[in-house]
Amino acid sequence: MSLPNGFLEELRARVSISKVVGRKVTWDQRKSNLAKGDLWAPCPFHQEKTASFHVDDRKGYYYCFGCHAKGDALSFLRETENMGFMEAVEVLAREAGIAMPARDPQAAAAADRQSELAAVMEEAVRHYRLQLKTAAGAAARDYLARRRLGQATLDRFEIGFAPDQRQGLFHALRGKGNAADLIVEAGLCARPEDGGEPYDRFRGRIIYPIRNLRGRCTGLGGRAMDPEARAKYLNSPETPLFDKGRSLYNAGPAREACGKGAPLIVAEGYMDVIALVEAGFAGAVAPLGTAVTEDQLRMLWRIHPEPIVALDGDRAGIAAALRLADLALPLLEAGQGLRFAILPGGQDPDDLIRAEGAGAMARVLEAAQPMVRLIWQREVEGRVLDSPERKATLDKSLRAMIARITDPSIKAHYAAEIKELRYELFGAQRPRAASRTLRKGSRDANGKWTPPPEPPRASTLSSMLAGALGPDGAERLREAMILAICAHHPALVVSFETQLERLALHDPAHDALRHLLLRHCHEPPETVRSLLATQAGGTLERLLALPHVRIAPPVRPDADPDLARMCLAEELAKLAAARAARAEIADAAEDLAGLANEGVTWRLGQAARARHLAEHPKLEEAADMGEDRPAMSAYLQSLLDAQRSRKPES
Repeated sequence: MSLPNGFLEELRARVSISKVVGRKVTWDQRKSNLAKGDLWAPCPFHQEKTASFHVDDRKGYYYCFGCHAKGDALSFLRETENMGFMEAVEVLAREAGIAMPARDPQAAAAADRQSELAAVMEEAVRHYRLQLKTAAGAAARDYLARRRLGQATLDRFEIGFAPDQRQGLFHALRGKGNAADLIVEAGLCARPEDGGEPYDRFRGRIIYPIRNLRGRCTGLGGRAMDPEARAKYLNSPETPLFDKGRSLYNAGPAREACGKGAPLIVAEGYMDVIALVEAGFAGAVAPLGTAVTEDQLRMLWRIHPEPIVALDGDRAGIAAALRLADLALPLLEAGQGLRFAILPGGQDPDDLIRAEGAGAMARVLEAAQPMVRLIWQREVEGRVLDSPERKATLDKSLRAMIARITDPSIKAHYAAEIKELRYELFGAQRPRAASRTLRKGSRDANGKWTPPPEPPRASTLSSMLAGALGPDGAERLREAMILAICAHHPALVVSFETQLERLALHDPAHDALRHLLLRHCHEPPETVRSLLATQAGGTLERLLALPHVRIAPPVRPDADPDLARMCLAEELAKLAAARAARAEIADAAEDLAGLANEGVTWRLGQAARARHLAEHPKLEEAADMGEDRPAMSAYLQSLLDAQRSRKPES
């Protein structure tokens, strides 16, 4: 929502910043001059005993000479209560008696309807709180007392009780003039299939009101008193007010506490949050009985940049933590992460605090580990890594994990951390930085010195492969040859249809020609050639004008079809081998940059071997490539040297 010009200026002029700040601080009467609007207090943003926090009521700003915090009434609300901008504007507007700018009629109607639903929800909260104090709520009171929840805690969290009555709440709300449709729309009651009167959704349950960041009750959570109930916990259904995947229990108070420096702790359920808050950990929240959603995760990050996930230490808790880690990976940003505190012995926060006190919980939170450690533990736990192949499998899964991170800086740091953890696991010696003397020449195993390669000549740099067609020129030329053969021999397209369909082409014009051939490959060759002449004549002419295509035997007018078939198969095989080799080398290069392993050299060798066999088919007869081993070794060494030259010096 946009604000009209001058609205914020009027708001700041109408609001007394000393009144806003005064709710959070105690003024130093000796230093302050109330008549002049010159006020001093200990700073609410950092711990201090002296009054170094200054408020100028006339100018409408504050400044701390200790921590250098500064701003106006809006920024003070946003910092101390962790509010969003528009939320702070609305709060100050209400205080100043200024109406917020009008919204469009549909939005206004929706807001009015939500206000009516919210009023019904508040009526329900009051009703359930009263029911807890009646004779019907005796068993619920006993249960809560066994959980060590005193009256102050019950009042703080507005805990209530829904008696096991079919229409107790419905009749109570109708008796106060609330429409039946409104009660149903709020999710408090449901209509039976036979069309009778609505019945209560919550029956025989302890009630936990769920409020949004602004303190409005949007939904309810209910814990069954009957151990045989079909669902131990029941939440409100989706309504115009309540979206379970976008809500967090205790979000508002936790946001305010985190604004004052408290850590944000993500627990599993209502009682965990209550136990944490009562033990002094005010920044505690919980999802509503399901795995954390992306919306909830973003909401957590808006409250605090690094929430601590404190889940049960049992198998289900670990699984939930790993699901959250997988969800968070692509969303990570600098200054926005997660830490995980796994509780001992399968306990939850409520169990631990009741058994060992707040100090034990504090120690668990202090020992919370970064997310990368949790993911690493999952990848290595239970694996036997006693061979290069198994280690390579581990590295492959780790690379896949790191590849899901979108932030380049985060990705690099994760790779570095995983590399360190891998060294710790295998006890491997860290590789030294590649010697720069390798690029100045080297000696082989026999001591013979090999000079460095000569720099490329000007004629080479200006050639078709290096210049006009760019770094992928060789592949483009091979693509051109493949398409030219297919255009001259359309009948071959049927035999190579699958390979041509999967072929990735660099040039959009080549791609259009390929699709034209595939669409009409089952028609007579004369028809296909006619279509090519009318629909792709320009592309075909450009292909045939290329020197390497013009002189190729398969595209001559008198070309033998069998020769053309052999040439097409060879060109497709060479192109596939070259691309596979490049992909494998790039994959191995990533290993060298972040997850170097024993399989890298073997994989490079296999890629080089496949490419070499495609270029020299006769070598396939030699199972171990013994006839051309020196050439293969030189080729592999050149790939490794090229990769080392691109790596930054460590």
